[in-house]
Amino acid sequence: MADPGKTTVFDNVRVLDSATGTVGAPGRVVVEGNLITAVGSRDDLELGDGARIIDGGGRVLMPGLIDAHWHSMFATIPLAVSMRADPGYIHALAGRSASETLLRGFTTVRDAGGPAFGLKLAIDQGVLPGPRIFPSGAMISQTGGHGDFRSPGDIPRGRLGQHSHTDLLGATAVADGVDEVLRAAREQLMLGASQLKLMAGGGVASFYDPLDVTQYTEAELRAAVDAAANWGTYVMVHAYTPRSVQQAIRAGVRSIEHGQLLDDETAALMAEHDLWWSMQPFLDDEDAPVVTGASRVKLMQMITGTDTAYALARKHGVKLAWGTDTLFDPALAARQGAQLAKLVRWFNPAEVITMATLRNAELLELSGPRNPYPAGKLGVIAEGAYADLILVDGNPLDDINLLARPEEAFVMIMKDGQFAKNLL
Repeated sequence: MADPGKTTVFDNVRVLDSATGTVGAPGRVVVEGNLITAVGSRDDLELGDGARIIDGGGRVLMPGLIDAHWHSMFATIPLAVSMRADPGYIHALAGRSASETLLRGFTTVRDAGGPAFGLKLAIDQGVLPGPRIFPSGAMISQTGGHGDFRSPGDIPRGRLGQHSHTDLLGATAVADGVDEVLRAAREQLMLGASQLKLMAGGGVASFYDPLDVTQYTEAELRAAVDAAANWGTYVMVHAYTPRSVQQAIRAGVRSIEHGQLLDDETAALMAEHDLWWSMQPFLDDEDAPVVTGASRVKLMQMITGTDTAYALARKHGVKLAWGTDTLFDPALAARQGAQLAKLVRWFNPAEVITMATLRNAELLELSGPRNPYPAGKLGVIAEGAYADLILVDGNPLDDINLLARPEEAFVMIMKDGQFAKNLL
């Protein structure tokens, strides 16, 4: 935690306004403890006696980045390892990954599934550095769904015990029927989930489900939505197709993850119902996951819809969030900022940065009273916001690829009023 009695002044910095996508004249930003207490010109804000002064040298100061679809426990761990390894080993690797995530400038993540509660607690208590985590807990999946990683030998359920290794690890929760979904949802809320994650359609990395499969019934999805609403929060769902998304809309889901195969009608429905569309820039490029066989076929099928999906979101004014959904690949995880910069295929740099700061922060606000960090605002440099800041050697509005080179472009990273990196 930050020192509540310490004042830090960033002097001679050009603040990037995430609401307008503009950079201002050289000014000052005052941080007390873990919050920003003043933003203004060098004439209006005094340095103050005893304050720690950071001379930004005219560099751009921007809010910390937010990844709205991150897997804290599994971003860097190969699938085979995550399914068989000792939980202690998995958590140790995830702790190292969290520190690396922060050094890429990502000061907050919405965890889209996995046993991240302990990691979040360790970061919040200062045991190790890492981003703020909005945890979903276990990914709730039907039998044969995107979160069912059991082997055929585990069927029928109960033959070798009631739970698989991934269930016991807290990575997934296989639940069928309204009662089981209710139990699984309530268990994740009990453990501290800020929102719930359900699998509502087929996926690329899973073993049994074609991409076009719709998962869960409307009643099952609504059971999770009702459980979340009773706790003041919401449900996000993994889904690609019109049928699965339209069912999720009817059930009251608030955030659609992926959705690359949606059509015009479904995008219009999302806008009409004020849903969030949390999309990833999946393309057949250097950031495509390495998969083979049926998963490769599904990946290519999904990728063909990415350009159309972004066009539909723009056409209908759907609220867009951004996340990576990186899984099982340390090299790909290291390209987190590069995947963000890739959005210039569809948006200008100002829109990209606004999406990864202010817009993603607005999505996080759906957690309502389950927001684990209610004391300050996220995604902005403003009075009352958390001191989550990046000092950039260059202007990302002119060169968005600076976000892809954090080791050289980010000379200072602050999270919660503490320096994660400071080269000045």
